[in-house]
Amino acid sequence: MTQNLHVKFCGLRSTQDIAAAAAAGARYVGFVFFEKSPRHVTIEQAAELAVEVPMGLCKVALTVNADDAFLDALTAAVPLDMLQLHGQETPERVAEVKVRYGLPVMKAVGVADADDLPQIDVYMAVADQILIDAKPPKGAALPGGNGLAFDWRLVADRTWDKPWMLAGGLTPDNVIEAARMTGARQVDVSSGVESAPGVKDAGLIAAFGNAAKV
Repeated sequence: MTQNLHVKFCGLRSTQDIAAAAAAGARYVGFVFFEKSPRHVTIEQAAELAVEVPMGLCKVALTVNADDAFLDALTAAVPLDMLQLHGQETPERVAEVKVRYGLPVMKAVGVADADDLPQIDVYMAVADQILIDAKPPKGAALPGGNGLAFDWRLVADRTWDKPWMLAGGLTPDNVIEAARMTGARQVDVSSGVESAPGVKDAGLIAAFGNAAKV
Protein backbone atom coordinates (compact mmCIF):
# COMPACT_ATOMS: atom_id res chain seq x y z
CA MET A 1 0.00 0.00 0.00
CA THR A 2 1.32 3.41 -0.92
CA GLN A 3 1.41 5.80 1.97
CA ASN A 4 2.53 9.36 2.41
CA LEU A 5 3.63 10.08 -1.11
CA HIS A 6 6.03 12.99 -1.39
CA VAL A 7 4.12 15.62 -3.34
CA LYS A 8 5.46 18.44 -5.48
CA PHE A 9 2.91 21.13 -6.22
CA CYS A 10 4.25 22.91 -9.29
CA GLY A 11 3.40 26.19 -10.97
CA LEU A 12 2.60 28.13 -7.79
CA ARG A 13 2.05 31.84 -8.38
CA SER A 14 0.78 33.38 -5.14
CA THR A 15 1.23 33.32 -1.39
CA GLN A 16 -2.19 31.65 -1.21
CA ASP A 17 -0.93 28.85 -3.46
CA ILE A 18 2.07 28.33 -1.19
CA ALA A 19 -0.04 28.30 1.95
CA ALA A 20 -2.43 25.77 0.42
CA ALA A 21 0.43 23.53 -0.72
CA ALA A 22 2.09 23.65 2.70
CA ALA A 23 -1.20 22.85 4.44
CA ALA A 24 -1.69 19.90 2.10
CA GLY A 25 1.62 18.38 3.18
CA ALA A 26 3.80 19.34 0.23
CA ARG A 27 7.43 18.24 0.23
CA TYR A 28 8.30 20.38 -2.79
CA VAL A 29 6.94 23.62 -4.27
CA GLY A 30 7.70 24.50 -7.87
CA PHE A 31 8.02 27.83 -9.64
CA VAL A 32 7.84 27.89 -13.44
CA PHE A 33 10.21 30.12 -15.41
CA PHE A 34 8.91 29.63 -18.94
CA GLU A 35 7.17 32.56 -20.58
CA LYS A 36 4.82 30.48 -22.73
CA SER A 37 3.36 28.80 -19.66
CA PRO A 38 0.24 30.18 -17.92
CA ARG A 39 2.13 29.36 -14.69
CA HIS A 40 5.11 31.55 -15.52
CA VAL A 41 6.55 33.81 -12.84
CA THR A 42 9.35 36.33 -13.15
CA ILE A 43 12.52 36.17 -11.13
CA GLU A 44 11.29 39.15 -9.14
CA GLN A 45 7.95 37.50 -8.36
CA ALA A 46 9.64 34.26 -7.37
CA ALA A 47 12.04 36.07 -5.04
CA GLU A 48 9.04 37.47 -3.16
CA LEU A 49 7.21 34.14 -3.11
CA ALA A 50 10.23 32.12 -2.00
CA VAL A 51 10.47 33.92 1.34
CA GLU A 52 6.89 32.80 2.07
CA VAL A 53 7.75 29.12 1.72
CA PRO A 54 7.88 27.40 5.13
CA MET A 55 11.16 25.92 6.27
CA GLY A 56 11.61 22.33 5.23
CA LEU A 57 9.83 22.60 1.88
CA CYS A 58 12.10 22.16 -1.13
CA LYS A 59 11.90 25.17 -3.46
CA VAL A 60 12.27 24.04 -7.07
CA ALA A 61 12.81 26.22 -10.14
CA LEU A 62 11.50 24.75 -13.40
CA THR A 63 13.43 26.07 -16.38
CA VAL A 64 13.40 25.14 -20.05
CA ASN A 65 16.67 25.22 -21.98
CA ALA A 66 17.84 28.12 -19.83
CA ASP A 67 21.27 29.61 -20.49
CA ASP A 68 23.87 30.50 -17.88
CA ALA A 69 22.91 34.18 -17.91
CA PHE A 70 19.36 33.39 -16.87
CA LEU A 71 20.36 30.78 -14.30
CA ASP A 72 22.96 33.15 -12.86
CA ALA A 73 20.30 35.84 -12.36
CA LEU A 74 17.78 33.33 -11.03
CA THR A 75 20.04 31.71 -8.45
CA ALA A 76 21.39 35.06 -7.33
CA ALA A 77 17.92 36.44 -6.60
CA VAL A 78 15.88 33.44 -5.45
CA PRO A 79 16.85 31.14 -2.53
CA LEU A 80 16.37 27.82 -4.31
CA ASP A 81 16.89 24.24 -3.17
CA MET A 82 16.75 22.50 -6.54
CA LEU A 83 16.84 23.20 -10.27
CA GLN A 84 14.46 21.33 -12.57
CA LEU A 85 15.52 21.14 -16.21
CA HIS A 86 12.45 20.56 -18.35
CA GLY A 87 13.72 21.13 -21.86
CA GLN A 88 16.05 19.36 -24.26
CA GLU A 89 19.07 19.71 -22.01
CA THR A 90 21.76 17.12 -22.78
CA PRO A 91 23.33 14.94 -20.10
CA GLU A 92 26.43 17.12 -20.44
CA ARG A 93 24.38 20.23 -19.76
CA VAL A 94 22.80 18.63 -16.69
CA ALA A 95 26.24 17.84 -15.29
CA GLU A 96 27.45 21.36 -16.11
CA VAL A 97 24.50 22.98 -14.30
CA LYS A 98 25.09 20.82 -11.22
CA VAL A 99 28.72 21.88 -10.99
CA ARG A 100 28.13 25.55 -11.79
CA TYR A 101 25.34 26.17 -9.27
CA GLY A 102 26.01 23.60 -6.57
CA LEU A 103 22.34 22.70 -6.37
CA PRO A 104 20.63 19.34 -6.83
CA VAL A 105 19.27 18.97 -10.35
CA MET A 106 16.09 17.19 -11.38
CA LYS A 107 15.84 16.34 -15.08
CA ALA A 108 12.46 15.81 -16.72
CA VAL A 109 12.21 12.95 -19.18
CA GLY A 110 9.15 12.71 -21.41
CA VAL A 111 7.68 9.25 -21.99
CA ALA A 112 5.21 8.23 -24.67
CA ASP A 113 6.24 4.64 -25.35
CA ALA A 114 8.88 2.06 -24.48
CA ASP A 115 11.40 3.66 -26.85
CA ASP A 116 11.66 6.62 -24.46
CA LEU A 117 12.62 4.57 -21.41
CA PRO A 118 16.38 4.32 -22.09
CA GLN A 119 16.64 8.09 -21.69
CA ILE A 120 15.70 7.70 -18.04
CA ASP A 121 18.83 5.65 -17.40
CA VAL A 122 20.98 8.09 -19.38
CA TYR A 123 19.89 11.02 -17.23
CA MET A 124 19.91 9.01 -14.00
CA ALA A 125 23.68 8.87 -14.43
CA VAL A 126 24.05 12.65 -14.16
CA ALA A 127 20.97 14.08 -12.39
CA ASP A 128 20.10 13.89 -8.70
CA GLN A 129 16.48 13.06 -9.45
CA ILE A 130 14.39 12.26 -12.52
CA LEU A 131 10.89 13.52 -13.21
CA ILE A 132 9.13 11.06 -15.49
CA ASP A 133 6.48 13.01 -17.36
CA ALA A 134 4.15 12.46 -20.29
CA LYS A 135 5.87 13.46 -23.51
CA PRO A 136 4.10 16.53 -24.92
CA PRO A 137 2.16 16.10 -28.16
CA LYS A 138 3.99 17.03 -31.35
CA GLY A 139 3.89 20.79 -31.80
CA ALA A 140 2.76 21.47 -28.21
CA ALA A 141 3.72 24.88 -26.87
CA LEU A 142 4.50 23.53 -23.40
CA PRO A 143 7.04 20.82 -22.49
CA GLY A 144 4.89 19.86 -19.48
CA GLY A 145 1.78 20.91 -17.61
CA ASN A 146 -0.45 19.69 -20.41
CA GLY A 147 -2.63 17.54 -18.17
CA LEU A 148 -1.74 14.39 -20.08
CA ALA A 149 -0.83 11.01 -18.64
CA PHE A 150 1.31 8.33 -20.24
CA ASP A 151 0.80 4.58 -19.97
CA TRP A 152 1.89 3.99 -16.38
CA ARG A 153 2.47 0.31 -17.10
CA LEU A 154 5.65 1.36 -18.94
CA VAL A 155 7.42 2.08 -15.65
CA ALA A 156 5.69 -0.53 -13.48
CA ASP A 157 8.09 -2.60 -11.42
CA ARG A 158 11.08 -0.54 -12.56
CA THR A 159 13.65 0.43 -9.96
CA TRP A 160 16.40 3.02 -10.13
CA ASP A 161 19.16 3.88 -7.70
CA LYS A 162 18.14 7.54 -7.46
CA PRO A 163 14.86 9.19 -6.48
CA TRP A 164 12.32 9.74 -9.21
CA MET A 165 9.01 11.52 -9.46
CA LEU A 166 5.91 10.70 -11.49
CA ALA A 167 4.17 13.50 -13.39
CA GLY A 168 1.63 13.94 -16.14
CA GLY A 169 -2.14 14.09 -15.82
CA LEU A 170 -2.27 13.39 -12.09
CA THR A 171 -5.37 14.45 -10.15
CA PRO A 172 -6.82 13.86 -6.68
CA ASP A 173 -8.86 11.03 -8.24
CA ASN A 174 -6.07 9.05 -9.90
CA VAL A 175 -2.90 9.73 -7.91
CA ILE A 176 -3.14 6.64 -5.72
CA GLU A 177 -3.87 4.37 -8.68
CA ALA A 178 -0.88 5.89 -10.48
CA ALA A 179 1.39 5.30 -7.48
CA ARG A 180 0.17 1.71 -7.11
CA MET A 181 0.76 0.95 -10.78
CA THR A 182 4.19 2.54 -11.01
CA GLY A 183 5.62 2.16 -7.53
CA ALA A 184 6.23 5.90 -7.43
CA ARG A 185 6.99 7.36 -4.02
CA GLN A 186 7.00 10.94 -5.30
CA VAL A 187 4.45 12.69 -7.49
CA ASP A 188 4.24 16.05 -9.23
CA VAL A 189 0.99 17.89 -9.93
CA SER A 190 0.21 21.17 -11.63
CA SER A 191 -2.80 21.35 -13.96
CA GLY A 192 -4.55 18.63 -11.93
CA VAL A 193 -5.14 21.06 -9.06
CA GLU A 194 -6.27 24.04 -11.13
CA SER A 195 -9.67 25.56 -11.83
CA ALA A 196 -8.30 27.18 -15.00
CA PRO A 197 -4.85 27.14 -16.66
CA GLY A 198 -2.43 28.69 -14.18
CA VAL A 199 -5.08 29.21 -11.49
CA LYS A 200 -4.55 26.90 -8.53
CA ASP A 201 -7.60 25.73 -6.58
CA ALA A 202 -7.04 25.45 -2.82
CA GLY A 203 -9.74 22.80 -2.53
CA LEU A 204 -8.15 20.62 -5.20
CA ILE A 205 -4.72 21.08 -3.62
CA ALA A 206 -6.13 19.92 -0.29
CA ALA A 207 -7.87 16.96 -1.96
CA PHE A 208 -4.67 15.93 -3.70
CA GLY A 209 -2.72 16.16 -0.47
CA ASN A 210 -5.32 14.06 1.33
CA ALA A 211 -5.32 11.44 -1.42
CA ALA A 212 -1.53 11.20 -1.25
CA LYS A 213 -1.71 10.37 2.45
CA VAL A 214 -4.09 7.43 2.00
